Amino acid sequence: MFTLSSYYSSVMVLSKALRTTLLTQRVLMSSLSAQDKLDALSQKIMSTTLVSPPSKKWKQKIKQKEKAKETSVKLNQPCIIECKNPELNHYQNQSYDKFDVIPLASKGWNHYKSKGDYFVVNIHPVGYEAISRIDLGSFEDTGLRPEIIDIFQKKGLTTPTEIQKLGIPSLLSGQSSILVAETGCGKTLSFLAPLVQQILAWKASPQYKPDLNAPLGLIVSPGRELVFQIGEVAAWFAELGITYKVISGTDMKRKMNAEKEQVDLVIASLGALSKLTTSGTISTRNVRHVILDEADTLLDDSFNDKMVHYLSRMKFQQKVNSEGEEDLSDGLQLTLVGATMPTSLTEILEEVVDASTLQRIMTSRAHQLLPHVPQKFLRLGPGQKPSELLKIIKRDVKHNIPVIIFSNKTSTCDWISMFLQESGVDSVNLNKAMLIQVREGQLAKYQQGIVNVISCTDVASRGLDTTRARHVINYDIPYYISDYIHRAGRTGRHSPHGLIRGVVTNFVSNNPREIELVQTIEKSVRTMEKTLPNVNANVRRIIHHRYLKKQETQTERQKQKQDGETEKSATETSSEETPDTERYQ
Repeated sequence: MFTLSSYYSSVMVLSKALRTTLLTQRVLMSSLSAQDKLDALSQKIMSTTLVSPPSKKWKQKIKQKEKAKETSVKLNQPCIIECKNPELNHYQNQSYDKFDVIPLASKGWNHYKSKGDYFVVNIHPVGYEAISRIDLGSFEDTGLRPEIIDIFQKKGLTTPTEIQKLGIPSLLSGQSSILVAETGCGKTLSFLAPLVQQILAWKASPQYKPDLNAPLGLIVSPGRELVFQIGEVAAWFAELGITYKVISGTDMKRKMNAEKEQVDLVIASLGALSKLTTSGTISTRNVRHVILDEADTLLDDSFNDKMVHYLSRMKFQQKVNSEGEEDLSDGLQLTLVGATMPTSLTEILEEVVDASTLQRIMTSRAHQLLPHVPQKFLRLGPGQKPSELLKIIKRDVKHNIPVIIFSNKTSTCDWISMFLQESGVDSVNLNKAMLIQVREGQLAKYQQGIVNVISCTDVASRGLDTTRARHVINYDIPYYISDYIHRAGRTGRHSPHGLIRGVVTNFVSNNPREIELVQTIEKSVRTMEKTLPNVNANVRRIIHHRYLKKQETQTERQKQKQDGETEKSATETSSEETPDTERYQ
């Protein structure tokens, strides 16, 4: 039992021990020099202090704050990433040490408390128009004929874009090529203008024998809307004597029985072209140049079996005779065009052509965020998205700003359109699930300015001319970088009047895959990577690989679990017992 006397006796023992310790220290101190005494005293003070030195994590935090402050105040550079938390802002020319932890505004967005957080990427706040027009020369430098350049001038086009400057001479030389360029930069003219010039030269050759329904050029597209869009541009060149036919997948029975006529160029969707070729309505015997527009979609796993089967009928070459040469010998020129390309291109085309022989032309802005388009990433909960969308849309409609809203599912696309209509906002929707008769004209209403709001899925994200668009809203963040590039590219496009200003707003939920994509984009901007990582356009293959990897992981875990149970059972079971083998099968 603890008593007062025992307490006092304990205190006396401790006091005696303390006096003995102090006496020993005095004896030792008397034998030390003055400097040694000072060092010993300092150590004693440090050992008894209650304040511990700063942790490594705290030091890194202080360092990041000091670096951000130094960049913003001393260097006075434009802000490239503006965050809700100013301490996480990133400035032009700001860099990080090799071993620094790169601060991300989206780092904690998996947590529910991050709702309402945001950051805005604005890579080139000013002067991008001047930057984008440096040393591009004129259309005369590309080798185009004066009559084609005159048509460009009538349409207000006086200076080529980068892809036009690089791509037109390559195609005119007869070189089979891959053209990869950012969205909205004039890729259609980069392949259509040289093809028109080639057709004019081939028709003038003594070897050319015109035939009905046997074109010299083929342009294949994945969707009917894009087919009609290319047809509208092809109409520019009708005054030069170019005849063309636009073919989509509607009313195929009538098209198969239509009267045959002379045609120089066929622009068609893959499905329609395949049917008409198989039936003999369209002949490919005179075809000299095949162009796959939006080749990333046509060569995706969802299309490539049909596409490769169709192309395998033809004999492609690395290079054919350039326009102006009279020899129309066997051999076809192949051109692939897109804003992104599948990484498995060589494997896909192995039955058609050696992909390594194709000349690859890629602009300096390909696979990058559009530098002149501010892009806002806003963390929202599921219940916050409708009200935030309505607030933004009503503001834009009030100022007559055309908007495109993207979602990942057809049901969401339809719901958004109904929600806006019920809220007094006139809008249309566009997705693959719609009947063709209903789908027709939806995009035209938006392009013609009849409505300023369109809700769509990724069917509208590739290739379509959306020059009117000033605002793109990702109601759902796409899961893949290639899809994000195409969606964001619906605004900020080139026009005869120059670059169109636009903005992208992204609604980010707590979905791990959405946050992973957002963090990838933010990190690439902060580290000044030349291109966005993992831009693989073959989304179906990515999904398949992800599924296989998940299955392998689950199988491995199940095997490890079974092995663990087997080992445990073998340990616990005596030598005379027989384990129940069913639970390990």
